[in-house]
Amino acid sequence: MDEQAISLKNINDLRLGDAGKPRQFLVPAYQRGFRWSKLQVTQLLEDIREFVRRPNPQPDDFYCLQPLVIKALPDGRFEVVDGQQRLTTILLLLRHFNERQIERFRLVLYSLEYETRPGLGAFLEQPTPDSAKNNADFHHFYGAIVAIEEWFTQHEADVDDLKSALLNKTKVIWFQLAEADNPVDAFTRLNVGKIPLTNDELIRALFLRRPAEQNAEVSDVQLRIAYEWDLIEKALQADAFWFFLSNEPSKTTNRIGCLFELVARAQGMAAEYAADAYGIFYHFNAQLTQAGARPDLAWREIKQVYLTLEEWFEDRTLFHMVGFLVSDNMLINELRTLSHGCTKSDFEARLRREIFRRTMRNDLPAPADIAVVRDLVDKRLEKLVYPSGSRDIRQVLLLFNLATLLMDRRSNIRFQFNSFKSDAWDIEHVRSVAEDKPERHDERKEWLSNCITYLGADLPNELLCGDIKAFLALSRPDATNEVFDPLYERILTHFGEAADGGDQQGISNLTLLDEATNRSYKNAVFAVKRQSILNLDQAGIFVPLCTRNVFLKCYSPYVAHAMFWSEEDRDGYQAVLSESLVQFFTGTAGGAA
Repeated sequence: MDEQAISLKNINDLRLGDAGKPRQFLVPAYQRGFRWSKLQVTQLLEDIREFVRRPNPQPDDFYCLQPLVIKALPDGRFEVVDGQQRLTTILLLLRHFNERQIERFRLVLYSLEYETRPGLGAFLEQPTPDSAKNNADFHHFYGAIVAIEEWFTQHEADVDDLKSALLNKTKVIWFQLAEADNPVDAFTRLNVGKIPLTNDELIRALFLRRPAEQNAEVSDVQLRIAYEWDLIEKALQADAFWFFLSNEPSKTTNRIGCLFELVARAQGMAAEYAADAYGIFYHFNAQLTQAGARPDLAWREIKQVYLTLEEWFEDRTLFHMVGFLVSDNMLINELRTLSHGCTKSDFEARLRREIFRRTMRNDLPAPADIAVVRDLVDKRLEKLVYPSGSRDIRQVLLLFNLATLLMDRRSNIRFQFNSFKSDAWDIEHVRSVAEDKPERHDERKEWLSNCITYLGADLPNELLCGDIKAFLALSRPDATNEVFDPLYERILTHFGEAADGGDQQGISNLTLLDEATNRSYKNAVFAVKRQSILNLDQAGIFVPLCTRNVFLKCYSPYVAHAMFWSEEDRDGYQAVLSESLVQFFTGTAGGAA
């Protein structure tokens, strides 16, 4: 065929071609897989049912599906360029009708082959939940099959009418490309601008396109790329890996696109592409549509980037150092540049210098003399004051957690960047700040109710408990500042949190805590906060290691009372924080060497 052809075909015409032979369709490797959900499958059934039940039907009426764009192949098959989601769903519907018939009344159906899923025919013969786990396409096929069965279970009375309407009154717009047309170019034209397709889905079509001179070697390359593509996308779907290299918590699908973006930007993507939503696709399209382009070589570069990131992820020291810098918004390509032309130990040293520059606002001495580094670290920590230095404090506290995990070479515990980046994190005062006392009546009642629990449990004070209960019984007009303020000071004194001249806004009284927990107890005394942290830890909810250690008083030189946070506790905490950072920066920590 030399020219494009367009026509209407009903489903019976779709099933059978010339001489009554079943048509054969091929979904090529460049296409994304079958992704229709239960909602989309049942919506198609509902639409056909609505067509059947329309008032005043006319003999020539028909229900029209969206276009099916195909290209005839030399072996008699048709390559599906667009419309494979509908074509697949119709096949599943026809198979469902056949299963309801005795064998001699069953329809001859068209065949559908997915180039990257050679076992589809066997799967459709006996679909099971276990076989559906083999790959993403089979999973969605099985979901569609179940959706069809469930829908017809609820609409048994409509089966015959709907079958007749599907076969005889449902038509597709059959758009057949000319022999000279490039199917991938047509696929791109049809899909650029549609919301469901993303940059990487369009790029996949570029990498998996079949050149005019098709041969076995090219086919093997396509299948290998398709296979490796699936493996990489699956690996990136693991949140532990994704949040190690990305700060985008909302991205849940098509994560492989980040690799193409990294390579495109490293290659110097044109400015006009960088500003376009499909700029990354255009960048690779310009490369891979040139004469003599080698998709396998371009894919090798993408895969090499992935293997580098995977290597960093698997190495426990690099995992924490790279993860910290990514959290601090350093670009992956900057890290790749930093790693070029050096050994692993040299790369670690470069990372350590970069982390020092970002957190200590200074250059790491060379060589990293312990005494000099300690002096620089201590001076920096003394300058960190809440709330003006909130960003820097958060940065240092995160590093403290990572440095602590790296101190013992025998440990295999990793920081949970996925949990850390999925939640909002506050800087929390370990000990309550007197000037932040609750002001509203309901907040005061909640604060006092929390305190009274620990009064009875630790140091019984019947008079103080009685005064608290008396305040809780007061109405809002009677609960004045003159009544609350003296009671508030007595409670802080009881819990060892009255003003002692210590630095309550310095880093020695600060730690990291998730926003929800932090806001829930509103400047509670140390004892209340401690119990909240223990409850989270016992429930298996992520609490940064150093936050847990603070409230367990692991950094205190001696523990006079587990329910108080004293000046000595603060000094012990800051001393350990400083020493952990010094060991990290000088490479003397067990896991950072």
